[in-house]
Amino acid sequence: MPRFWNATLLCAALVAPIAIAPTTLRADDQKTDQKNARTYHDKNHNEDHEWNSQEDKAYRIYLKQNHHKYRDFSKANESDQQAYWDWRHEHSDAVLKIDIK
Repeated sequence: MPRFWNATLLCAALVAPIAIAPTTLRADDQKTDQKNARTYHDKNHNEDHEWNSQEDKAYRIYLKQNHHKYRDFSKANESDQQAYWDWRHEHSDAVLKIDIK
C-alpha cells in the first residue's frame, strides 16, 4: 500500500505543473496588458477610456478612414484625440469587426 501512495504522489507532482501552467500564462498575459494600458478622458461624453490593443486597432481604422498618417495617440493634440473619441462612440468593436479576446 505505501508503494501505491508513493506512486500517486509522484504522479501528481509531475502532472500538476503541466495542468497549472496554461492558467498561469493566461493570467500573466492579462497582467501585462493591464500594465501597458493607459486611460484617457473623453470630455464630450464624460468617460474614461482604457487604451489597449483593441483600442489601438480601432484608432488605426479611424486614421485610415480619415486619410491621416499614423501618429501615436498619446502624442496627438487634445482636439485630435477628442475627434477620435467622438468617432469611436459611433463605431463599436462589432461594427469595426474587432475581435475581443
